Amino acid sequence: MLMKSGLKVLAGALLLATGAAGAAEKFPVKPIRMLVPFSAGSATDFFARMLGQKLTESWGQTVVVDNRPSAGGVVASEMLLHAVPDGYTLMLVSVGHAVNASLYTKLPYDTVRDFAGITLIADVPTALVVTPALGLKTVKDLVDLAKSKPGQINYASAGIGSGAHMNAEQFKLATGINIVHVPFKGTPEALTNVMGGSVQFFFAPITGAVTLVKGGKITALAVSTKERSPVLPDLPSASEVGIPGFEFNLWTGLLGPGKLPKDIKEKLNREVVRILGMPDIKERMLTQGATPHPMTPPEFDAFIKNEVERLAKVVKASGAKAD
Repeated sequence: MLMKSGLKVLAGALLLATGAAGAAEKFPVKPIRMLVPFSAGSATDFFARMLGQKLTESWGQTVVVDNRPSAGGVVASEMLLHAVPDGYTLMLVSVGHAVNASLYTKLPYDTVRDFAGITLIADVPTALVVTPALGLKTVKDLVDLAKSKPGQINYASAGIGSGAHMNAEQFKLATGINIVHVPFKGTPEALTNVMGGSVQFFFAPITGAVTLVKGGKITALAVSTKERSPVLPDLPSASEVGIPGFEFNLWTGLLGPGKLPKDIKEKLNREVVRILGMPDIKERMLTQGATPHPMTPPEFDAFIKNEVERLAKVVKASGAKAD
């Protein structure tokens, strides 16, 4: 009797394993929804649409990019939290996803535990850009101006807790300037207001700023990386500027719901990593100043955990809160 019972349990386990493997083998059989917590035209949106197009081509299923620019990504993250963990709802996240863990007193989810890392997509430097009307040429010019007009110089961000927000707060602490934060829904809105002069500067993802800088629509003073950017080679690097709070890299990665089956997660990872290695994709990213940086799912999970811990120190030092 016990032997029969054991055989039934074993048969059931084998059936479940076979069913799971079959699900991963067939995946995807319908359109995939890719949540983006920022507006169309943002750096995160750029990667989502680039990736979505290639996934659509390789799998024959449409990837629908769903922009949800609200509450610094919390709304989109909560949507992912409650999505069926079958691989058909994914989300592109950035630095702000890790910042929110300490920026909000209470979140409806656990940033580390409730989501499944698929892979990091890219590293993205920021460029310190200013409105051309100011006539500034160097980072020192901006610092001197801000010190001469305490509380009168505004800086834009792509939302409270965004990478641009944290970058500017580090810069503020390092230079001792008194500046005012003006959050927008995303990078496009922030850049538009810098161009128009309603805000004076912005630590912009280089992917969104490079064309405007080259076109003279905004003035770039430096890039946030240790080395100069090949897409804006005339700009000094963070190490050349010599301000400790200037260096700050953004990143973008792909998440699924926390209970996403391992085989589907790994299938997604393999395909995305393959796409990131394609010559045309690498070229497209590099010409925008971004660097492909694929990871395994466990590596990306560990990366997010480390980012949550690292950025909690930045949030604490800045005193920023979203609630």
